[in-house]
Amino acid sequence: MSPVVVTAPLTGLIVPLSEVPDPVFAQRLVGPGLAISPTPQRQTILSPIDGRLLKLKPHAFIVAEGRTAVLVHLGIDTVLLDGAASSLIAVEKQIVRAGEPIMFWDPILVEAAGLSAICPVVALDAPADAVADLAHGEVVAGAELFTWRERIYG
Repeated sequence: MSPVVVTAPLTGLIVPLSEVPDPVFAQRLVGPGLAISPTPQRQTILSPIDGRLLKLKPHAFIVAEGRTAVLVHLGIDTVLLDGAASSLIAVEKQIVRAGEPIMFWDPILVEAAGLSAICPVVALDAPADAVADLAHGEVVAGAELFTWRERIYG
């Protein structure tokens, strides 16, 4: 098993998943990881790993390589905005490299709508102890966020 370096899809302040105002993420029901409280400015959202965009929505996306998948969720309950805070660059099923632009996103519009702009970045369906080398403090888009120590091949 080889580790996967998961990079930050956006710039902001690292927040533990336990502080995300959504129980699905806070209780790590979809997997372990971190969240990012975004810098309040329009941002280019980047792919956190090399792989294929399995799902791409204006509020969230999943990038997977084999059975290793990372979920990036842009804000909480932002599906309610119907894409008003984002503009897609990539397309679903596209092969992407870590650091490649996926979409533009504006957390200011999210907060203006009364929603949380916090962004969970999750090692989808991974065991709780699968992530290590967790980043702390400020993070810039493209910088190392955490290492996924367990790679699942199927």
